[in-house]
Amino acid sequence: MRLFAQSDTVRSPLTTSAHVLNEVTVRSRRMPSVESLPDVYGTYLMAGKRSEVIRLSGLDANVAEKTGRQVFARVPGVFVYDMDGVGNQINIATRGLDPHRSWELNSRQNGVITNSDLYGYPASHFSPPLESIDRVELVRGTASLQYGSQFGGMINYVTKGADTTRTIGYESINSVGSYGLRSMYNALGGRIGKWAYYVYDYRRHSDGYRQNSCSDAQAQFASLQYQATDRLRLRAELGRSTYRYQIPGPLTDSMFAENPRQSTRSRNYFSPDIWVPSVRLDWQLTDRTQIVWTTSAVLGTRSSVQFDAFATVADAIDPQTGQYKPRQVDIDRFNSYTSELRLLHRYAFVNREATLAIGVQGINNDLHRRQLGQGTTGTDYDLSLVEGTIWGRDLHFRTRNVAVFAENQFRLTSRLTVSAGLRAENGESRMSGLIRYYAPIDVPNTITHRFVLAGVNAQYRLNDAVRVYGGWSQAYRPVIFKDIIPASVYERVAPNLKDATGFNAELGIEGHWQALRMHVTLFDLLYRNRMGNLITTDPAGQSLVLRTNIGDSRNQGVEALVEVDVVHTRRWGVQVFSTTAYIDARYVNASVSNGRENMVVDGNRVESVPVWTSRNGLVVRYGRARLTTLYSYVGQTFSDALNTPIPTANGAKGPVPAYGLWDVNVSWRTSKHVLIRGSLNNLLNRQYFTKRPTFYPGPGVWPSDGRSGVVAVGFTL
Repeated sequence: MRLFAQSDTVRSPLTTSAHVLNEVTVRSRRMPSVESLPDVYGTYLMAGKRSEVIRLSGLDANVAEKTGRQVFARVPGVFVYDMDGVGNQINIATRGLDPHRSWELNSRQNGVITNSDLYGYPASHFSPPLESIDRVELVRGTASLQYGSQFGGMINYVTKGADTTRTIGYESINSVGSYGLRSMYNALGGRIGKWAYYVYDYRRHSDGYRQNSCSDAQAQFASLQYQATDRLRLRAELGRSTYRYQIPGPLTDSMFAENPRQSTRSRNYFSPDIWVPSVRLDWQLTDRTQIVWTTSAVLGTRSSVQFDAFATVADAIDPQTGQYKPRQVDIDRFNSYTSELRLLHRYAFVNREATLAIGVQGINNDLHRRQLGQGTTGTDYDLSLVEGTIWGRDLHFRTRNVAVFAENQFRLTSRLTVSAGLRAENGESRMSGLIRYYAPIDVPNTITHRFVLAGVNAQYRLNDAVRVYGGWSQAYRPVIFKDIIPASVYERVAPNLKDATGFNAELGIEGHWQALRMHVTLFDLLYRNRMGNLITTDPAGQSLVLRTNIGDSRNQGVEALVEVDVVHTRRWGVQVFSTTAYIDARYVNASVSNGRENMVVDGNRVESVPVWTSRNGLVVRYGRARLTTLYSYVGQTFSDALNTPIPTANGAKGPVPAYGLWDVNVSWRTSKHVLIRGSLNNLLNRQYFTKRPTFYPGPGVWPSDGRSGVVAVGFTL
């Protein structure tokens, strides 16, 4: 367990001295657990909020394939969209939000934003290997004023760092597994004088559980840090992640029942290639004042070539031409730039400590979207267009946004802490370009983002082991690029679209009593102005689909974690844990189109939100060996706001059945330098799926992986 890195400053409240300590590593036989962030964490204020820290070195989990239910097993309420078992992406959401590429979360690596475009396409296509991650920090929505406006909160993947006690250190992790899985992770790091460095290279291949689901991925990362003085530090980082995934296509329910491993597509491919450069300055101005200035970018592409149709439409050779039909080519190019200046100041207020966090964030994005290109009739990954053709859509979505935020944390008594904050957003998104089937005058669309968001949090420590906390914070989600692009000439986009707004509220208790840890939170999330489709008519009486705000939703529930160390001796350890969430997510004052008419959906369940999610584990430790057995249960969900009860013939709509899975993971540290891990995933080979997508990668049933095994060997020098 890393106690202090070289870059950490250790201080007591209102002290007048600071010391920079070298890294100290302690080997512990403590059973794995999820921690909460401290009240003041860097330049962030976390008192009165729910947060979790997942240390991957202490987990028995399938990190080679980023199995989300195992990584987040001790975080209640996390829903995992589990349709890509080869480990390309982590798709998660909290409190009943949409898990698609974690786009309801403010995603970061080492504090640097990695969402591809927060206003155009907020999905995080940047996907570093979990072998490179030291810990995952997850903060729920009531802290959003400090880092963004997201309903879901923030997730921060903190990479491993240099061993500052050595000039050079080396780590290698190699995995093999079912369905042709093989991966290699190699890293170097160390310190030379005032310089510290860390670099890695990662490669992975998998043939995939389903036919035609081959995947190849790689990632690279370099970090260089210069400790100019005890108080001033500069760090530059460059990360890259890319993969090419052969998309096996959606299934109907009857196809899934017959053979969930079958494929309906052999010529479909998807490939993001994302670079994230950043420069960060940490300056301890005084013992009480700290400045952090981070400038970063997300650059790269998201490309696909597909035969895009329902599962009932076969991708077959035309007997008349002797060729396949041309495929559709889509390419997004991201140019997202962010600069954020943060200041943390500690001061005395009525003879008590108070802490002020203020800052400003500027964002300048240009998302260039080219879609509906007529591709080749070939079968390989080919993004070229047929000669003489043009893009069906060639658009730019440019956003400029400036946000100013401030939050003050007051320690009113030795046990009571209260914080209040504001965030002001002022921005504008402009769409311009060509839609081939649309009149040029109808294409431009401008959306302003002007909000003042407020929040308040408090916590009371009953004693050193128990705290009660609660808070309320406003949030918003901007109208994104796909919301304002009409799919055909028969669609219109409402000229008065509104960004989604609402709030997060929570009330919780967290306690530690020797062998017992408990964390229970009640929450309420209001999400106004959800996007959807309604039927309307034009002046000539022609029926049209109107893309507009269709109403609100409200998610209420409880998140609970219980951990018990049943046995804890030097040689033996036995622990049981349970993380369970109940979520009642329903539409309020909402209507949607069923294709023929508009239907009121008040009281219907929000799609992809299980009422019950529960993960329950048994951990047994003997010496340096450990075994974790995990049972995961996810309740039934619906794929659409109409809560269609019976699956449609093409599989695009209908319920997603409940499922329960067993996983077994083992780890054995044979020596100080060698760690062996093994995973048996979906032990009973349950055939299941987690979602029926409405867009990428195609409407229908997307089977999740059956039983698989992975063995990993890691060593350090």
